[in-house]
Amino acid sequence: MDPAGLTLKLLLIGDSAVGKSSLLRRFTDGAFEPSLKPTIGVDFRVKKMVVDGHAVQLAIWDTAGQERFRTLTPSYYRGAQGIVLVYDVTRKDTFTGLEGWLKELEIYTSKSNTVKMLVGNKTDKPDREVERKEGLQFARKRSLLFIETSAKTQDGVQHAFEELVLKILQTPSLWDKSTEKRGVRLAESSAQQRKSLCGSYCPLT
Repeated sequence: MDPAGLTLKLLLIGDSAVGKSSLLRRFTDGAFEPSLKPTIGVDFRVKKMVVDGHAVQLAIWDTAGQERFRTLTPSYYRGAQGIVLVYDVTRKDTFTGLEGWLKELEIYTSKSNTVKMLVGNKTDKPDREVERKEGLQFARKRSLLFIETSAKTQDGVQHAFEELVLKILQTPSLWDKSTEKRGVRLAESSAQQRKSLCGSYCPLT
């Protein structure tokens, strides 16, 4: 299967106020708002881009970091080919909280080879509490891609998404249906089959 025309599902996760929505806004709209309101539940955006010569469409889900909305997120993990795990380099607590997010990922992601990227955001701020080498060590230990970004200055933002998509394209089992094991599902009704096809992405019609 040729990756051209692919739609990939990406998910942004991390504690509240680490800048997930700002990263998404910067990437999809090229804009930055210093006083974005917290995401309620989930925000959804679509972005088309060309990576390594392949035109792909990204369906990006931005989840709320607040605890009271966490019950909404498990269903959004399903079928995600790429996960962006964001922390704030000026808040150590958002870095130490990463373990909890990774545990949640293990529970809810349906694909074991889902590409995960760790993003240290807000590098434009002077009061850094998490050094770059700490983020790098954490990422290496857990086999995560790693980059630092600033949604405000847009430093690293485009590159982060390009790297993530490139790694997904290099993992055909995440998107090429012909590489999946063909199990026999005689018991499924046509409705169930249609539903299962929406595992990674369903157009919002």
